[in-house]
Formats: sequence, structure tokens, C-alpha cells
Amino acid sequence: MNIRKTYSLVFVALVALAACSKNDNNPVANNITLHFNNTFKNTPIVLGEATSSTATVNTSAKGQVHHFSELKYVISNIRLVKADGNEIPYNISDLDKGATVVNHAKPQTLDYVLNNIPAGEYKQLKFGLGVKPELNTLDEARFPNFYAAAGANDTEMHWEWGTGYRFTKIEGFYDTDHKELSIHTGSTVEGTNGDPDTYTQGVDAYRDITLTLPNNAVVGRNAPRVTINADFDKLLSGKTNTIALGDGNATPSVHTAANMVLFVDNLGGEGSSDITGMFSVGGVQN
Repeated sequence: MNIRKTYSLVFVALVALAACSKNDNNPVANNITLHFNNTFKNTPIVLGEATSSTATVNTSAKGQVHHFSELKYVISNIRLVKADGNEIPYNISDLDKGATVVNHAKPQTLDYVLNNIPAGEYKQLKFGLGVKPELNTLDEARFPNFYAAAGANDTEMHWEWGTGYRFTKIEGFYDTDHKELSIHTGSTVEGTNGDPDTYTQGVDAYRDITLTLPNNAVVGRNAPRVTINADFDKLLSGKTNTIALGDGNATPSVHTAANMVLFVDNLGGEGSSDITGMFSVGGVQN
């Protein structure tokens, strides 16, 4: 009897150890890192002032040379689609935990870590360029961290008139005489300035992006890294619109909401035939 009891105890201990080892090797969740790679076509962007000799210079389909001195955009409403089609939302109603400002001048913002993603294989990535309408208010009390990050002096992703966030902020220069290029996009409101009770949705500049991964991101023992290319050649030479910069659209104080939408549709797609805009997947590292 004592020998049998000893064998039984050893067997139970081995089973328990095997179970622990199995659980250690197959965690129920891990991280995914989204790495944003900003380019003109296939060339990584280098920022620079008007007469910079190092800034990356691009030539549009209309023949206009241009380069950027500032490049920022908001990513939010992130969802991951599993191989079986199930969609996993990532803090889609919390800008503090599920949104970020990609600022090309700050390399640390080019990597956005999604924490505690359930183990499994993922075939698609969905996200918003900008902030969906129901969250697009400057609500410091509700989302203090995102509010502060977006409104910092070197970020400036709040509209001055205080009704929502800028979705993209692009500054730079164009043509050989280095005229100012200043393109800001974001949703607009209609109503009486200073009276929020009268505000209604104007132009909706939020765009939903869907990207299919070239190979599944496998979460578990692995913490995948997904490279997302953002090709700013599309700003002027998009799938939807070919734009020439001039007096009517080069600066935010000049271009109309209708002109702004041309840029929005190039960067984020127009939502039907184009749901990728300037974005593509550069690769998945498991």
C-alpha cells in the first residue's frame, strides 16, 4: 500500500508539473507591437526646414516637389481579426488606452504596443485614422492622458476652436521657391461658435482602415511586430484624387472643408472602393 501511494503521489506530481510547464509555454495572452513606417513611396521620410539639404524630397503626380517639416496623425479604434473571423476590439471606447498620436519627430511614438491580446492567430488589422465621432470631443475629464498628449505644445492636435481633435497635421514646403505647405484634417461641426448645444456633425473626416496581413500574427509564446507602412506620396497622388497645391488648398486657413476631404480620402480612403488609403502592411514578425 505504501509503495502504491508513493507511485500515485509521484504520478500526480508529474501531471501537475507537466500542466504547469504546458501553461508556461502557452500563455493565454501577449502583446502585439504596431510599428509605423512613414515614407514617400519606398523612401523613409526625413523632416527638414525650407532649405534643408537632408530632408526627403518627393515629386507628386502633378510634378510638384515637396517635403515635410512636421508629420503627425492619430490612430484609434483598433480591432484585430482572428483567422476564424472573430473580431477582437482593443479599448475602442477609451482614448487613453486605445489611441495614440504618431509623431514622426518622436521615434518612440512610431511603436504602439497593444497589451494583453488573447492568444491566437490574427489575419487582419482594422483601425481608425482620426477619432470616431462619438469620442471626438476635447473631454479632458474622461480621457486626461490622451487629451494631454494630443494637446502638448510640440503635438498640437487640438483644434483651436475647441470642438475636437486634429486627425492629421502636416507642415512643409513645396515648389522650388519653398512655399508653405500646411494641411490639417479633422471632422468639423456646424452651429453657433461657443454654444455646444447647437453643434451638429459637419464633415466627418474619420476613416476606417482595413489591412490584411501577409501572414498571420501568432500571439501566445510570440509577441508579434507588425510593420505598417504609411506612404505620404498618397497625400497628393492618391488612389482617389490627384491634387495640385495652390492658393486654394495649401494652408488650413485657406482650404475649405470640401478641399480638406480630398486629402482625407487620399490618406484614409473614401470608405468603399478604397479602405486602405496610404496604409499597407510591410511585414509581420512572429
